[in-house]
Amino acid sequence: MFDKILIANRGEIACRVIRTARRMGIATVAVHSDADRDALHVRMADEAIRIGPPPANQSYIVIDNVMAAIRESGAQAVHPGYGFLAENPKFAGALEAEGVAFIGPPVAAIEAMGDKITSKKLASQAGVSTVPGYMGLIADADAAVKIANQIGYPVMIKASAGGGGKGMRIAWTDAEAREGFQSSKNEAAASFGDDRIFIEKFVTQPRHIEIQVLGDKHGNCIYLGERECSIQRRNQKVIEKHPRRFSTPPRARPWASRRWRWRKLSITPRPGRWNSLSMATDISISSR
Repeated sequence: MFDKILIANRGEIACRVIRTARRMGIATVAVHSDADRDALHVRMADEAIRIGPPPANQSYIVIDNVMAAIRESGAQAVHPGYGFLAENPKFAGALEAEGVAFIGPPVAAIEAMGDKITSKKLASQAGVSTVPGYMGLIADADAAVKIANQIGYPVMIKASAGGGGKGMRIAWTDAEAREGFQSSKNEAAASFGDDRIFIEKFVTQPRHIEIQVLGDKHGNCIYLGERECSIQRRNQKVIEKHPRRFSTPPRARPWASRRWRWRKLSITPRPGRWNSLSMATDISISSR
C-alpha cells in the first residue's frame, strides 16, 4: 500500500480520488495552477504544489512541471484522473523511469488503446465485433475516395489518434469523402500532431455503449457494468446513463466478455508494472 499519492488533475475527479485515499489512510498531494490555488481539491488535499500559470498547456499537461511536484512531495504513486496526462504514454514512461507507480495502465496499453487503428486490430484479434472499414494508411484524397466506395457510403472518416470529437467527418459522396479526408487530416495534425486517417462504415442509428474494465498487475481483470452514452453533442458525450434502456440486460454479458478479452490483449501484465489501485479505462462500442 502507498503512504502518499499525487493527483495530477483538478476538479471533481481530484476530489473523488482524495476522498477515497483518505478512507484508505493514504496521504494526498494536489497540484494546481495559479487560477486553482483556492480550488476545493487544493483545500482537501494534505499537501498542495503549484505547477504553473492558469493555461493547462503551461501547467497541468506539462510533464516536467508535474514530475518536479512529484519529486518535491515524495509521492510514491500518481493518479492521473481523466483527461490531461491520463492517456499520455510519455508521462507514464517518465513515472516508470523515476520509479513512481502510475495508477493506470502500462505504457504499452495506453499506446495501443489510444490509437484507433491499433485498438481495432486488437479488438479483431480478441473476437470483438468492429465496424467494417479500412485499417491501413491512406495515402491521399484519391485513395480515400476509392476506399470509401469499396466500403459503401455513408462512411466515417476518422483520425487514428483522435478524441473529443475532433478529426471526424461523415461522407455521403465522393466529393464529401475527398473534402472530409483533407479536413480531418489537417485537424488531426493540428490537434494531435498525428495526421493518420482511417475510414469505416458510418452507422446511421448507433448506440454508444461503454463498458468499464479494471485490471491489476496480478493478471486479474473484471468489468464493471455498462453505460449508455448515446446522447451527444458534436460527437462528445452529454449524459451517461446506467442501466441502458434499449435492450435487455442479458446482452451485456457477451459484450462485456468480449471486451474483457480485448483488454487482456493490450494489458498483458508484467511484474511491477501495475498496482492494486489500477485506474479503470473505458472501451466504447457502437451497436444498432
